[in-house]
Amino acid sequence: MLCPTRFFLIGLIGVAGLAKPAAAEPERPNIVLLFADDMGYGDLGCYGHPTIRTPNLDRLAGQGLRLTSFYSAPGCVPARKQLLLGRYPGRVETGSNTGVNGRGGLPDSEVTLAQALKGAGYSTAMLGKWHLGYREERFLPVNKGFDSWFGLPYSNDMIPPWVKTEVPLWLYEGTERVEHPVDQDTLTTRYTERAVKFLERDHDKPFFLYLAYNMPHMPVRTADRFRGTSRAGLYGDVIQTIDWSVGEVMKTLKRTGYDKNTLVIFTSDNGPWLNPPARMLQEGNLLWHAGSPGPLAGHKGTLLEGGVRVPCILRWPGRIGAGQASAEMAATLDLFATLVQAGGGSLPSHKIDGHDLRPFLFGDTNKSPRKVHYYFGSRMPGAVREGPWKLHADRRLFHLDIDPAERFDRAEEKPEIVAKLKAKLDGMKKEIAGK
Repeated sequence: MLCPTRFFLIGLIGVAGLAKPAAAEPERPNIVLLFADDMGYGDLGCYGHPTIRTPNLDRLAGQGLRLTSFYSAPGCVPARKQLLLGRYPGRVETGSNTGVNGRGGLPDSEVTLAQALKGAGYSTAMLGKWHLGYREERFLPVNKGFDSWFGLPYSNDMIPPWVKTEVPLWLYEGTERVEHPVDQDTLTTRYTERAVKFLERDHDKPFFLYLAYNMPHMPVRTADRFRGTSRAGLYGDVIQTIDWSVGEVMKTLKRTGYDKNTLVIFTSDNGPWLNPPARMLQEGNLLWHAGSPGPLAGHKGTLLEGGVRVPCILRWPGRIGAGQASAEMAATLDLFATLVQAGGGSLPSHKIDGHDLRPFLFGDTNKSPRKVHYYFGSRMPGAVREGPWKLHADRRLFHLDIDPAERFDRAEEKPEIVAKLKAKLDGMKKEIAGK
């Protein structure tokens, strides 16, 4: 999952800046957004995994920009709120949970990325996991800005024996339920086939394709032809299946001629599920069927870096320079603002929390506009980062450039930084409480 060309413009530590390609202002880009589920920071070859092979994502990273300080959220639903709304999840009330047995969904007052791009004249399509409401048709993707949707309404584990429920998990086509029980082994390959068919169309306007994989969320599944292909076991097979999928998407973009003006982004919703509840460790699920946070501490469900810092690769030929890596800070929140404005759309009238990354991605500056990031695990933020310093709500302080694994608490040494960041954290809590 390494990344499209210019979303980050700074090199890793020690690189002064990124080269700015000489190019005329392009047409509005096509957008392909690839979103993995529970993929860890260290699961890809280009992010350091020693045995999982990801040649297509590694190639994507070589053709664009790989971000090493890119943030999502610690869980499925808040991550999707941030990505598709550009807002911290504490700002968005769904009324109830949005998984199985839940009745909640995105309120009509929210504007999704798909709605904003569709309003700007884009054709829009979604494949894969939604998890933002399903019990009422108005909550489904096709009523939230997507012209089409083929996928699951929530996580793939929300069936017996892993969850106590009598609600069947259906595969949806638009608003229609089309398959139960769902053949999870072939989900990734079927999503990919649909993606290829969408990209092969003769598009008369720019398009936005959102492919939200259900994998590698437990229970991990893949097609027979990918089993045993990785040295990293079944989990590695699943990651390599996703890499194959990315390769099929990229080959199709090239074959159809869309690749030169398509912004491709690959990232993940949160870190790996290293602490699954006992309910998950049955029916062939094994504790080692989970990913790697790489050099980071923590995992899905935590506000440690391994729970929220994820891979991100961005590629846009002629706009984002190739072969770049940057430790500048950015987040899924910023993709909303960036993509809507790159597509000529209008941002919603309510407050969003993202920044337009284009000057950074295009090389006009070597600094990301994101200076502060708040970590939301629930309605209220539980940590804040400014520059290299991260403060947890319990007053632990870490210098992430030196100590990305959060091993050395510097709070006693740096009380002035603790006070400064605590004031920011308290301020955001008050803002959310008073929204």
